[in-house]
Amino acid sequence: MPHLIIRGVSVDQVKTVSTSLVQDLADLCACGTDNFTLEIVHSTYVFDGNEVPGYPLIEVKWFDRGQEIQDQFASIVTKHFQALEFPEVEVAFSTFQESAYYLNGKSFASS
Repeated sequence: MPHLIIRGVSVDQVKTVSTSLVQDLADLCACGTDNFTLEIVHSTYVFDGNEVPGYPLIEVKWFDRGQEIQDQFASIVTKHFQALEFPEVEVAFSTFQESAYYLNGKSFASS
């Protein structure tokens, strides 16, 4: 955790930014790079009966770290994906409560 679900970006494109992206995010969150998961979802975009190019939509699933860290996190993600020549990048956050997140049957709230 954090888990980034990436749409509208190819696997090869994500590979080119993955190391520096995760390092920058780990530095911000003060955690190890091994805490991050990058999941690339194949998406087909359709408009007006035709397949059209997609745009980057990155959903971040994580535990709340406050608005300031969230804003900086979104900025880092945006910077890395705009470096791939995407003019527009969308980032959305889904926040988990520790009491509702389990690892091997044990709630994170009891850790």
